Formats: sequence, C-alpha cells, structure tokens
Amino acid sequence: MPKHSIYGTTPNTTAAPERDNWRGLKWMLLSVVASSAMTIAARVASQELDSRMVVLGRGLLTLIAILALLAFSANIRRKLQFTDIRGHLVRGFLIAISTQMGFYTIATVPLATTTVLFFTAPIFATVLAILIHGEKIGPRRIGAIVAGFAGVLIIMRPGFDALELGLITAIGSSLTFAMALTMSRNLSNADGPMSTYFSSVVIMVIVSIPIAAPVMSLPTLNLTWVAMIALVITSTIRGIGDIEAYRHADAALLTPITYLRLVFIGLAAYLFFGETPDGPTLIGATIIIAATLYIAQRERSLKAQK
Repeated sequence: MPKHSIYGTTPNTTAAPERDNWRGLKWMLLSVVASSAMTIAARVASQELDSRMVVLGRGLLTLIAILALLAFSANIRRKLQFTDIRGHLVRGFLIAISTQMGFYTIATVPLATTTVLFFTAPIFATVLAILIHGEKIGPRRIGAIVAGFAGVLIIMRPGFDALELGLITAIGSSLTFAMALTMSRNLSNADGPMSTYFSSVVIMVIVSIPIAAPVMSLPTLNLTWVAMIALVITSTIRGIGDIEAYRHADAALLTPITYLRLVFIGLAAYLFFGETPDGPTLIGATIIIAATLYIAQRERSLKAQK
C-alpha cells in the first residue's frame, strides 16, 4: 500500500532513500543561511525594482545559469527526468505564486515580521495533512494549530490597524509554499532534486512574465545587479537545500533549525535597515514558534512509538 505523510503519497514504484537525519540537518542549515541571505538580497533589489520584476529577473538569471550548466554537462542532462508531469506543473505553479507573494512581503513589511509569518508554513502543512491525506491528530496538536493562528492574529492585528496587503501575502506565501512542500519529497524521490528544482524554475519564469509585464525594467544601480546575482546564488542553494533536507530527514527534526533564520534576518534587518520588531510581533513570534515546535516534537514522538 502507498504510504501517506504531510509530503504526499509515496509511490510503490520508487524506493525512497534511507533516512539520514544528520545529512538532512546539514542541508537544512545550508538552506537557512542561504534563505536568510536571499531575503536581504531581495529587500536590497526591491529598493529599485518592483518585487514582481525581482522575481522574474531572479528566475531568468537562474534559468540561464541552469541551461548553461546543462549544455556543458551530459551527466546532469542524463539525470533529468519528469515521470510526473502534472506533479511538476502543480508544484512549480505553487512555488511561483508563493515566491511572488513572498517577495512582495519582503519589499513592503519589516523583515522580522515577514520572517515570523513565513514560519506559519509548518502549521499549514499540518492542516493540509488533515484535509488532503486524512491524517489523524489529537487535541494537543489541534491546540497547537489554534495557538499558532492566534499568534498570527496578534501580529496582523485585524480591526485595530489597517491590514497591510503585505501581511496577507505573507500568509498566502506560507500557505502555497506548504502545499508545494507536501509534493517535494515524492517528486524528488521519483525524478531527483535537480529535475524538481529545474521544473520549478522554468514554471516560475513562465508564470512571472505576464505578472511582471506592467513593471518590466532593468536595474540601473550596480548594487541592484549585485543583489540580483546574490539572489540567484542563494535561492538556488536554498531551493536544492530544502529539497535535499526533506528528502533525507523528518520534518519534525528539521523544523527547529529553520528558526535560526529569525536570528540571522533580525540581526541583518537591524544592522542594514534599522528595523526592530515591535511588541505584538515579538509576542506573536513567541506563540507561533512555540506552536510549530510543539507540532514538530509531537510528530516525532508519534513516529517513534510506531
């Protein structure tokens, strides 16, 4: 019988790699460092360019780099395969929409607040596991989910301040990223991480062209070009790091490591942009982090009992 998890249904025809949690943790740490640098680079680039153009520019530069790599490496070309076309299309579309909303949030919302709201992805992943895969959870994890969303409401403060579009897109980005995350392990196991990443880049470019068409422009500042190049490098490392981390290790083990992003980004936001998180953001962050850590710990405990 197929196996179910928050990552989707594992096909019987493809043998998943053995669990190697230490290897997965190393990939996740690399992803955390890269994603933190990516966030800062995206904010720098968005000071001159519209966020929609930043996404398209990053996608185009990344695609050019991958195509050049494929042109010179027959070994990598042989590794490309797409056994689940529909899965690649759906995941790529979700990644494209998540990135568009995420970069808009990075450009318009304080970076610490942005990072905290992005941490709701594991909560959404747990909810999706219930809705899509019929996973059973107990009252304690339900309570953690409710607490996590309460933390979101504290940060967003609906009814007290005008609700910023950037806060809404942060939640939308987390939700669509969680949906893509549920598909990552299956596609990576079936076709390999390179195929999974390549398909997402191609689809992101295709989706982003009409979205960025009204604001199409090229950078005029050297700093913006540097930021765009940094975006390509860090987003590529982050994308492959995420795929490899969740391919080799359990999400429950990886989740705590991701919170290092809040430390890295919070420090960089203070040093480079003079941003400091306000009281509601700190309170909401504490609740969201506690909720997601509990969900991760509970999932690991239940797996250990099986």
